[in-house]
Amino acid sequence: MFKPKKFMVRLLILLLIFILVACSGSQGNKPTTTINEDGEIDTSEFVTITMMTLGDKPTNGQLEKVMEKVNEKLKEKVNAHLEIKWIEWADYMTKYNLTLASGEPIDLIITATDWLDAWGNAQKGAFKDISDLLPKFAPETWKEVPEEHWDQTKYDGKIVMIPEDDFTQWVNHGMFYRTDWAKEFGINEPIEDFETLEKYFQGIVDNKPGVIPWDVQGTNVQTAWGYVTAYSDAIELPITTGVFPVYWGKSIDDFTSVVSPIFDEMFVDYAKLMKKWADKGFWRTDVLNYKGDTRALFEAGKTGADEHHTQTFSGLRTQMDKKQPGSEIDMFAWADTRGNLVSMTITHGATAVGAHSKHPERALMVYDLLRNDKEIYQLFNYGIEGVQYEIVDGKRVRPEGYDDTEHSFGTNFWGGRVDKFEIPSVDTWDGMEEIYAEYDKIKKPYPYGRFVFDATPVNSEIAALSQVTSQMVPSIAFGKAGDPEKAVEDFRKRLEAAGYEKVLKEIQKQMDEYKKLVEDN
Repeated sequence: MFKPKKFMVRLLILLLIFILVACSGSQGNKPTTTINEDGEIDTSEFVTITMMTLGDKPTNGQLEKVMEKVNEKLKEKVNAHLEIKWIEWADYMTKYNLTLASGEPIDLIITATDWLDAWGNAQKGAFKDISDLLPKFAPETWKEVPEEHWDQTKYDGKIVMIPEDDFTQWVNHGMFYRTDWAKEFGINEPIEDFETLEKYFQGIVDNKPGVIPWDVQGTNVQTAWGYVTAYSDAIELPITTGVFPVYWGKSIDDFTSVVSPIFDEMFVDYAKLMKKWADKGFWRTDVLNYKGDTRALFEAGKTGADEHHTQTFSGLRTQMDKKQPGSEIDMFAWADTRGNLVSMTITHGATAVGAHSKHPERALMVYDLLRNDKEIYQLFNYGIEGVQYEIVDGKRVRPEGYDDTEHSFGTNFWGGRVDKFEIPSVDTWDGMEEIYAEYDKIKKPYPYGRFVFDATPVNSEIAALSQVTSQMVPSIAFGKAGDPEKAVEDFRKRLEAAGYEKVLKEIQKQMDEYKKLVEDN
């Protein structure tokens, strides 16, 4: 039976739901930051800005205490609150890319073109075009970044990220080792090649019972990079293919010719050397499953080496003076062998605005303060003066009673640091300036600043190549793949089956186009 009253009630409910949904939708599309007729920015609506960064979230409570002070400043200046979204280190690349692909409305994203697949994510539409927004909502940053640097942040002619272009750093990798031990073994000159590194490792086996020469996790395959850098002129291309780059530029003088060291006899030599080192006991037999902390063991004198980059070495050297008094350490940078050192790209660290950001204008205003407001910058990067640090003779020192477990702090802001607000640390070795000066003498200009590889035609092949490198490289890098020659042959066949030639041709095609661009400019 038809009941008019019930029908009208249902109709009104449906109408109310429609109105609420419509209002909600229009509210979601309305900018929360606008410019009024007088040209002033209206920030009357309070918003929360999210920033995605890499790292394991601190759990000692200090992050929350520092962010409370940061957010007081941000509310006062731009009526915003900043929250950090952490992507943990375990399987970070997968988590990072999945988060960006999910459509989650993240506002600020720490990214990089050489280790976080920024161009690949830009091609997938993960980042917002901020070309027109920057001058209005990040004016200080817009003014300080030179035009030629903005050119290196463009995808399809549009700015999609802000470069960390005013921060001095070197992240070229190499092996840290004990020079005091090396001298005991008769090695009196700095280690500058793999042959001498082998003598050092053998010295530990022969003279330091219970010490594993390099007690490393099996995920660290940097010796493969190192061997290529040390024994060839090849330079890495900004194209991600899993745990090891399959494709490289032939040399700095011929950087648009694409090659693969894996298909060179040199890679067989590398595999043989790693098998030899494994047989000699230079790392533990279960290295591929090992999850220990190499740096902590190195600082405790329980292993003879640690692998990372120059920036890490600058702090580790002073730490060793405290934790192993009388010890001396040095770094064998892979580039030491033949001077094959390329300058860092200015997008090794960068910040993008998420394509699905609800507050892109305010996000840029927050970024502009993080980068250009001295008080906020130092809070966000160093913590609270008197808790995390004090300044003595112009350098940061730990306050009396400081305990690392209780008081340590970090935001991992690798997308907008600037030299002008950095406070040198007493924990940074003073000799780094000499090392930087030596690097400046041999460094070669980074040649791929404006090269953006369009992976669309070969996405599935690159995914397959990445899977192969992830499966094969660790076992080769630690001599666990059986006969080295057979292992490399199998590796090459699997790469070819995954689409190696197709990808090579596509990269070379686009590199030829890039060569014309470089020559025309």
